[in-house]
Amino acid sequence: MKVHAHWIIAATLALTAAASAQVIDTSETRVQTTLDPKLKRIGTIKPRSVGEIAGQNWSLGCETLDRDFTNWDSYKDYLVPLGIKKIRLQGGWAKTERDQGKYDWRWLDRVIDDARSRGLEILLQTNYGNPIYPGGGSRHLSGGFPTSEEALAAWDKWVEAMATRYKGKVRDWEMWNEPNNNKAHTPELTADFNIRTAEIIKRVIPDARIAGGVLNSPNLKYTEGWLKRITEKQKQSLFTWFIYHAYTFNPDAKHYEEVAKLKALFQQYAPAIKLWQGEAGTQSEFCLGGALSKYPWTELTQAKWNTRRMLGDLGHDVESLVFSIADLDYNRWDGYRLGDMDRYGLVKTDKQYRLLKVKMAYYAVQNLVAVFDDTLERVPDYPCEVQCAKATAFYAYRNKQSGQQVLVFWDKSTVPSNQNDTVPATFTIAKGSFTEPVWVDLITGGIHEIPAEKIARDGEKLIFKDIPVYDAPTLIADKSLVMK
Repeated sequence: MKVHAHWIIAATLALTAAASAQVIDTSETRVQTTLDPKLKRIGTIKPRSVGEIAGQNWSLGCETLDRDFTNWDSYKDYLVPLGIKKIRLQGGWAKTERDQGKYDWRWLDRVIDDARSRGLEILLQTNYGNPIYPGGGSRHLSGGFPTSEEALAAWDKWVEAMATRYKGKVRDWEMWNEPNNNKAHTPELTADFNIRTAEIIKRVIPDARIAGGVLNSPNLKYTEGWLKRITEKQKQSLFTWFIYHAYTFNPDAKHYEEVAKLKALFQQYAPAIKLWQGEAGTQSEFCLGGALSKYPWTELTQAKWNTRRMLGDLGHDVESLVFSIADLDYNRWDGYRLGDMDRYGLVKTDKQYRLLKVKMAYYAVQNLVAVFDDTLERVPDYPCEVQCAKATAFYAYRNKQSGQQVLVFWDKSTVPSNQNDTVPATFTIAKGSFTEPVWVDLITGGIHEIPAEKIARDGEKLIFKDIPVYDAPTLIADKSLVMK
């Protein structure tokens, strides 16, 4: 049997990664910042692992294994404790078919089987090209769809073989990643290629749930072209979701205005298709490459950014993916891009895939996921008036069984800062359902008392006075919902 060099490299990297395991801090003071809400701390959010959560809005990026930019063994033990149940993987045509007509699935089998054994669900993406075929495209982002008849036929065979192999293991599938990065990919061409690929998967797995689009932003013009094409061909029933990616320095500014317009387009053309924000995150330090690069990010601002984006998506009824679990080495192949690691990860790794540390964003996401699951439902048009010197985002939820409420809010006016100064706000709620309200910071997980003098009633109105607000999500929640 021919042994490819990548298997020797993979084995070496697996041993290196296994030797670098770090410990997840489970103490109540696992995250410490300069935040001082001047409220008595009475506890800390208790993390919940994957098996303790029935359903949720979240997914997690575990991409680029197809190009060896990350290594599964370096972070696999950090997935279940984080609490996010669904992970996104990339199929990797070029890694699987290195010799024409011969598939080597061992790398992907190992990952999918291991993930499933941990109770994780899979979203499997079909991409990229394969240069062993003339007109087969590149194995990199923006390389382009296969174009020749030979390459397209090989693509079809690979997609069918992959769907057949993972039938019963993978139900959720995603189309080609960020096709609109390539100028040759018109909306119509992307729609046609999505249809071509989705029909193969559906033929093998009739109950497959498929995400189309996968655009690099909520691009309205491109999306409308895609929608027109699939509806003209009456193929909208192939797609459960439409995925867009969302990178903006301020996770709130103008972004959700575009999402609202995107929703209106789907109501017009294909109301059954749901939106999914399928890739968003920022870096934990200054980096030369990647989305939102060349900016002085820190672990704190990364944690603030990720939690604001997650809860903004939830507040707009959009499924939400955190990008990504581990840092990425986009420079593994010479000539692809200059620079060091891209630091989007919730855990920090080096070029040898050694796990160096668990970042603050890991714990912040862990805190958020422990509270916001499917036991809560959003309360639209929540009757709350906010008086605050800062522009404040807020969303409300209620527990489906008890009716107890959660009000989450943050200063949305700027890019997340490295400061933790708070401003006071007054929240007047027409009909608030709180038995024992507490104030909770999602970055540290700290649970704090709200003194009686800060709570008042005026008829049916419930008023919270002088409540601290800053540029990261905090909650007023019934104690029973956060101290479990």
